[in-house]
Amino acid sequence: MKLQMKIAMVLGALALAVTPAMALASQPTNPGQGDGQSNGPKYTPEGPKTPGPGASLPEKAKAYGVYCKDQSKKHVKGEKGTPFSQCVTAMAKAANNEKLTPSKACKGMSKKHVKGEKGTPFSQCVKAAAKLRKDQQS
Repeated sequence: MKLQMKIAMVLGALALAVTPAMALASQPTNPGQGDGQSNGPKYTPEGPKTPGPGASLPEKAKAYGVYCKDQSKKHVKGEKGTPFSQCVTAMAKAANNEKLTPSKACKGMSKKHVKGEKGTPFSQCVKAAAKLRKDQQS
C-alpha cells in the first residue's frame, strides 16, 4: 500500500473513534432535571388576563367567543344586541365574578326557542358559562 492510503485509513479510523466521544460531550449532565442550562424555550404559565365586562366587544369576542360560537349572530327585533354579543358579555361577567351563577350571568338573554336552533339562547348561554367555569378551575 502507498503511504497516502495508509495515512487516509488511519485518519478515517481516528475520526470514527472520536465521533461518539464528541457526541457524548455535548449532552447535558442531567437531561430533563431543570438544571437551567438547557437551550430550549422557557415556559411561563402567566398568560394574558381575560377582559372584564366593561371591555369592548371585539376584545371580549376574542376571549369568550369560543364559548358562544353556537349562538346566533343575527339581530332579534326588540332585543339589545345579538344573542352572540349578549352571550359574550355574560361570559365576561361570569369569568370575573365567582359569586355570580351562570344563570344569573345570562339572565338578560331570551328564553324563547329559535326555530332550527338547539335550545334557547338562555340555555345555551348557561351551558357555556358552566363550561367556562370548569375550564377556569382546571
